[in-house]
Amino acid sequence: MRVGLLYSRIRRDEKLLLSELRDRGHEVEKLDVRKLRFGLDGLDANGADVADCDVVLDRCLATSRSLYATKYLQHYGVPVVNAPETAETCANKVKNSLALEAAGVPTPATEVAFTTDAALEAIEAFGYPCVLKPVIGSWGRLMAKIDTRSAAEAILEHKETLGHYEHKVFYVQEFVEKPGRDVRVVACDGEPVAAMTRTSDHWLTNAAKGGETAEFELDDEARELVRRASDAVGGGLLGVDLMEVGGAGSGEYTVHEVNHTVEFKALNGCVDVDVPAAVVDWLELKADVAAEAAAV
Repeated sequence: MRVGLLYSRIRRDEKLLLSELRDRGHEVEKLDVRKLRFGLDGLDANGADVADCDVVLDRCLATSRSLYATKYLQHYGVPVVNAPETAETCANKVKNSLALEAAGVPTPATEVAFTTDAALEAIEAFGYPCVLKPVIGSWGRLMAKIDTRSAAEAILEHKETLGHYEHKVFYVQEFVEKPGRDVRVVACDGEPVAAMTRTSDHWLTNAAKGGETAEFELDDEARELVRRASDAVGGGLLGVDLMEVGGAGSGEYTVHEVNHTVEFKALNGCVDVDVPAAVVDWLELKADVAAEAAAV
């Protein structure tokens, strides 16, 4: 198999994938998105032969580069995961929430407003605390738990002053009481690879924010929600984030986000499953399916 790895920086996650691919004898074409030029009729890849790739795996850090690059690759007829449609849905919290809601997947109550006055009304309607999130963002950055009206007024003023149009989209969400942790599941087309809890005294439990990780055994309800959430955004290699709304071990969950360029190094370090091996198993299957489709 010939695999293209689209990247902007080689992190620990990408190193794990590269090692697994090469150990299996697969040929890897590393595609540094910072050096590529995308034309309407083809790609100038500085000598890289993308057209012969059986599949290209998008691991770009920057959302905008990821979306445009994968759209071009798809235009060239190159199989790419995750698909740009999936990435576009996952990268935008509004589209993410709407996709989950449309699929009947339980997700936190959310409102969107476009002025500070309307956003303040939404916050007051939710009551305190509630959460204000950027429409585009990851690693828990620029998220705010709002505990008082004065805090809401200050944060809304700051966002309005920042000036960028995305800061004028106020994404307000109910604050979900969780047992000091949430659950991250890495899944391939809805099939869970492994899961972990991320625990912290802080209301943000992301591993990137220092949350402690531990293996989590998924029950049938969680597995079903992961499958439905994956289908809702178009499938692919995804990170599905759940919160236990009924307390730890309650078996009651809400899905607050699906991530399309999922990191898994923390997960791989705390579970018995070989996560990169499972991902490469799935990539091999995707390449076979693409080859069969092309042959028809």
